Amino acid sequence: MNITLTLIAQVLAFSIMIWLVQKYMWGPLNDVLDKRRQKVAEGLAAAEKGQQEQEAARQKIDDELKQAKVEAAEIISQAQKRAGEIVDEAKNAAVEEANRVKAAAQAEIEQEVSRARESLRQQVSSLALAGAEKILGKEINPKAHAKALDELTAQI
Repeated sequence: MNITLTLIAQVLAFSIMIWLVQKYMWGPLNDVLDKRRQKVAEGLAAAEKGQQEQEAARQKIDDELKQAKVEAAEIISQAQKRAGEIVDEAKNAAVEEANRVKAAAQAEIEQEVSRARESLRQQVSSLALAGAEKILGKEINPKAHAKALDELTAQI
């Protein structure tokens, strides 16, 4: 056998094999590779989109946390303000109660003073009557002289 003829036969067989691979296998293989390339590109796009969504979610969470902190500070401020108002109301109520108790005590003192004065008047009138009896030397009838005794008590 001749080496040239073998070489030509091998080139011819290789060319036929290349033509068959290109005609029957290259198209489907390219389609599979294109589909795989498209899936990888979609996966990368989805991963990038996921990262963007994750960053957007982080930003949203940060914004909500800031808003929650602002609202919490406002609620605390309102609570402190209300606590101050309650303390002021309690102080005012205590002052009013103290004034009321003071007024009641003052009224009670005035009543006691009035009773003591009345008691003293009656005692003075009894003493005056006893003194008049001794001076006059006879018994004075309190019923008969009630008007005079009442006038004397009123003057005292």
